[in-house]
Amino acid sequence: MTLADSGPRSIAPARGRPRSEAVEIAILEGVMKLLEEGVPLAELSIERIARTAGVGKATIYRRWNGKEELFVDVMRAAEPPDPELPGTSMREDLVVLLESLRQRGLVNRSSAILHNVYAQMKSSPRIWNAYHANVINPRRELGKEVLRRGQQNGELRADVDVELANDMFTGPMLLRAILRPEAELPEGLAEQIVDAVLAGLGPVGTPEP
Repeated sequence: MTLADSGPRSIAPARGRPRSEAVEIAILEGVMKLLEEGVPLAELSIERIARTAGVGKATIYRRWNGKEELFVDVMRAAEPPDPELPGTSMREDLVVLLESLRQRGLVNRSSAILHNVYAQMKSSPRIWNAYHANVINPRRELGKEVLRRGQQNGELRADVDVELANDMFTGPMLLRAILRPEAELPEGLAEQIVDAVLAGLGPVGTPEP
């Protein structure tokens, strides 16, 4: 698997001097090559990565502070890119976000290397925490911001707990994508989930008992 296999990827912003995209891609693909060869994360040294990518260690350290930061960018680059939200309505934005989760689920299922790396990341608290801080948490914040905008423009009731609502939207997709690997992830699932949850959280009041 190479980063080119899945199309263009999002590269993290530069630190210090300007980056060469070709050099950065070579480093990221060097890490993926080693992982494909079965090298555990714990045994991936900066020296070994540099040798595989054909660069010096200093070249890597100019771009990343350490292995944790580098691995987060490797995983971010191997996943489908984060979507651009249309901004036309809360519903449409939520559908785009959930469709992105569905696509990630499909990629993870089809890639044994990604599945293996995720499992290894969970056994390394520093890498797992870095991944959550730099990838998972920003995505969650984006979802909550969409819901807050929905409350402001009347698409979502003002009394709804945004944190809980965000879990209600993303939970079903994550359940199928991660905890139920045998479950289907069909096209249109994002719309089904969003519409089902909005039926209970939308501005229309519930019928009188």
